[in-house]
Amino acid sequence: MAVERSIRPVLERRARVSPVVVLTGPRQSGKTTLVRSTFAKKPYANLEAPDVRQRAISDPRGFLDSFPDGAVLDEVQRAPELLSYIQVDVDARRQRGRWILTGSQNLLLLSNVSQSLAGRSALLELLPFSVAELRAAGWLEDDLFAVLFRGGYPPLFDRGEEPVEWLASYVATYVERDVRQALNIGDLLAFQTFLRLSATRTGQLLNLSQLGSDVGITHNTAKSWLGVLEASYLAVRLPPFHRNLGKRLVKTPKLHLLDSGVACYLLGIRTPDELRLHPLRGAIFESWVISEILKAHQNSGRPAKLSFFRDAHGLEVDVLIERGSEITGVEVKSGATVPLEAFGPLQAVATLIPDMRTRIVLHGGAETFTTNAGRAMSYRDIDGFDWTK
Repeated sequence: MAVERSIRPVLERRARVSPVVVLTGPRQSGKTTLVRSTFAKKPYANLEAPDVRQRAISDPRGFLDSFPDGAVLDEVQRAPELLSYIQVDVDARRQRGRWILTGSQNLLLLSNVSQSLAGRSALLELLPFSVAELRAAGWLEDDLFAVLFRGGYPPLFDRGEEPVEWLASYVATYVERDVRQALNIGDLLAFQTFLRLSATRTGQLLNLSQLGSDVGITHNTAKSWLGVLEASYLAVRLPPFHRNLGKRLVKTPKLHLLDSGVACYLLGIRTPDELRLHPLRGAIFESWVISEILKAHQNSGRPAKLSFFRDAHGLEVDVLIERGSEITGVEVKSGATVPLEAFGPLQAVATLIPDMRTRIVLHGGAETFTTNAGRAMSYRDIDGFDWTK
């Protein structure tokens, strides 16, 4: 079954105004399917194929000339030398939507794009399925913990793959291929340990020194390896809110794994019922909410400005979303019941940040309703709110 991706109109719009469109995202997020269906009339070349890659590297001019009207070039980070030649081609022809590029490694690809195609390219990111996309396809499950356990990678839905088996293969392939390509990491076993221990920190303040110590690596190595997780879209650092409020705010970011299914696999959770009783179920849910809000922004082509609030006294709000001149505050609760005191942190922070005019408690229950203190929103309705404006 073909799933209509929410980002498609943005992808088409960018191709109408930019000579190069670059679509990045994690492996298996659906980039190839999306660009091939959106630009079905364009020739297609996959640079993962050794013969295609060799031809592109050995004779870049000849390779590009074989596509007189441009093409879709998949996994272009495998032949980064090609980007400089694409720049020359674009400057000579000035044709909009000429080259559609995809890549799975943000760190390697975007550094080359910024050098070679600055001012000539539009950059978009495609994460795995969002709630909106799952709902449209009829794949959104009724149970929160079933939703979190499976995550959003397309093969778990359109191919009916078994989550534990597929995620085991995905993580192994990620470590063996992407990590080796992104950094010269000799000790893959240590990196696997780092990856699993990072999962235990999802939704929590990030202490890189402690994480590195637990793995047996230096702080600088831990920092470098975390950059690899971010570059390959496995994790994101949520910055703390910073504004002169006359009181001390924490300066440490929070770590969030972007796919709840990957987080569950790395934590050794093998069924939705195990997740239901797991001590990190709330943290996994919080990271899932962050991921859904990021997907909403990326799928609309609008940048996200997200942070969290925490002061020295422990007052905390999980997500602050700056939307123009206003701020939306979101407190995340995995329970199905929303007690009135759940709005307490939001109300307290609103007195410190007058621009925070929208207050939401996003919870694991089925009902969405409004109170005098704010809005209680079911996880099932997360796609019914416009997080981007």
